[in-house]
Amino acid sequence: MIPGPLDIEFDPQLSTGARNAVNVCLRLQPDERLTLITDTATLDIAAALVREIEKVGSPHSVYVLEEHAPRPLAHMPPVILDDLETTQVSILAAVTQTGELPTRREMINVVNRRKIRHGHMVNINRQIMLEGMGADFIKVDELSSKLVAKARRSRFVRAKSRGGTDIEAELSPSLKWLKTSGIISPDKWGNLPGGEIFTSPHKVNGVFVVDGVVGDYLCAKYGDLGETPLTIDIVDSRIKHLDCEDKALLDEFARYTATDENSDRVGEFAIGTNIAVKNIIGHILQDEKLPGIHLAFGHPYPEHTHQTWDSNTHIDCVGRDFNGLLPK
Repeated sequence: MIPGPLDIEFDPQLSTGARNAVNVCLRLQPDERLTLITDTATLDIAAALVREIEKVGSPHSVYVLEEHAPRPLAHMPPVILDDLETTQVSILAAVTQTGELPTRREMINVVNRRKIRHGHMVNINRQIMLEGMGADFIKVDELSSKLVAKARRSRFVRAKSRGGTDIEAELSPSLKWLKTSGIISPDKWGNLPGGEIFTSPHKVNGVFVVDGVVGDYLCAKYGDLGETPLTIDIVDSRIKHLDCEDKALLDEFARYTATDENSDRVGEFAIGTNIAVKNIIGHILQDEKLPGIHLAFGHPYPEHTHQTWDSNTHIDCVGRDFNGLLPK
């Protein structure tokens, strides 16, 4: 039997991030039930989360994925999906594996339908618990609220970086801007650590230089791309050309964004707002919250942004050293 989160010791320094997650971001109440989904790679963080849940006094269940199905998962274990039908709050704190995005979407479908307050801590690690999860999320939310109000009034956003990014996004009033500042509501689950606003843009053109990180399982393989940036030429929101000195990354990214007819289409235009995040660390969960721009290709969260197309893939691309945003 794999040891459960209650059976292991954990670094006390994880407690601040865990307390933020449970009490500030998810605002768990004693009369609410919580479902925690974790894996063997993340048991120490799960243990810290359980300790804070116990302090609140909420009933809860804990699922270690490897106890219920082989990895990588082909489907989310039915026992977990059934449990989510009875809960008000949920957390996924686990390391992703190749091909598991559809599995996570099975879980998110339940979260969206039942309006569960869900904290998505995919690939969470100790550094992120100490840095991004240590943010003052009330201040992050205040900044995010001001910025999203400005974004909703803008029709175009132009962004440049010292690394060579020069893109223009055309926005549409019919496509909704979302705020995921770390303060999670029933209306929209969020990644933790939080700290971004995003929309599905109407159209994007220009050059995006990924000198930060790329997402999904590629992040763990390639990390910080500061020395070998990926350059993406975008025409009418589609990838038209890719260039990178790291040919393995170039080939793998090209294959990923050719998975289906919309895998190469810009599905997300986002602005990071977590002011506790200062540098790229080679980890998408935190790096996409760095103040600046990031794009994602594929799945545009149509259930929230009201975009009319969809994709079975979603890969974030983060740049660094942005000179600012220029709303027209």
